Amino acid sequence: MSLSGKVAIVTGSGRGLGLAYARELARQGAAVVINDVDAEVANEAVRTIEADGGRAVAVVAPVGSSEVAKQLVQTAVEIFGRLDILVTNAGILRDKSLLKMTDEDFDLVINVHLKGTFTCAREAFGYFKENGIAGRIITIGSPTGQRGNFGQTNYAAAKAGIVGMVRTWALEMKKAGVTANAVIPVAATAMTKTIPYFQKAVEADERGEAMPDFFRHELGFGTADDVSGLIAFLASDAAAGITGQAIGAGGDRLQIWTHPEAAATEYREGGWGYQDLVENFDRLFGGRLQSVGEEFLPLPEDLKPEAAQPAATQAR
Repeated sequence: MSLSGKVAIVTGSGRGLGLAYARELARQGAAVVINDVDAEVANEAVRTIEADGGRAVAVVAPVGSSEVAKQLVQTAVEIFGRLDILVTNAGILRDKSLLKMTDEDFDLVINVHLKGTFTCAREAFGYFKENGIAGRIITIGSPTGQRGNFGQTNYAAAKAGIVGMVRTWALEMKKAGVTANAVIPVAATAMTKTIPYFQKAVEADERGEAMPDFFRHELGFGTADDVSGLIAFLASDAAAGITGQAIGAGGDRLQIWTHPEAAATEYREGGWGYQDLVENFDRLFGGRLQSVGEEFLPLPEDLKPEAAQPAATQAR
């Protein structure tokens, strides 16, 4: 097994994408520290991995603080003898448009996603460096962090920040032989279940059926298992030369996201004053501005969501 003898921490791994990542790492031979805020969910995840023939232990705690980060690393070392892999998947949603978003909505999402990734990565890297381990840090981004999405100021900021940290860590960790990458998953989750556009795909997945090719191929939208292979690969020795990347996975599609680069450049001797911009900006850059948000392809007729039925009809 490719990860035999290695030990991984996967935050937010009691269910959903995190559990899929943890199960795949275990299938490839790694012992796994499961993390969730719900003890019953976390312990069930451990039982699932053990039933598959793997090894796992649960840490029930909310990520974000340095104390929980230390607890996760200490548990890996105390129970399994070492740590080689960190996957920072834990996250929550508090979606609201800007004027409706409270300080608490913003702070909670930033604390779990962004600070939780920071504190866990810092603790894991410290252990890797101190013990001469060429470890793997795999963070989880989102298309929202890459392109933006209505009602997700907090989530977009956190996910964009995670990718920014990864680029910095790739530079800082290179000498130690530690890699840091971000995975951008596009998969059926609790969030996508609420989006009518994905209704037919999610329903097929819940029935245990293959998603329609339109979703898997044209949109690159699939199941949690479609992403877990990339997680295990990035955790392996085969990916020792891959660092500082944002890699998308979903359905049949794999993508390398670009780093931000200048899309258009113009020069003017003496620089650009206010009046220069008024007179020239649209002519020079008007047709070269960047779009925001994701634009989905039109759904084929047979994959369009079914309209909600009137309450009287539903009651029958």
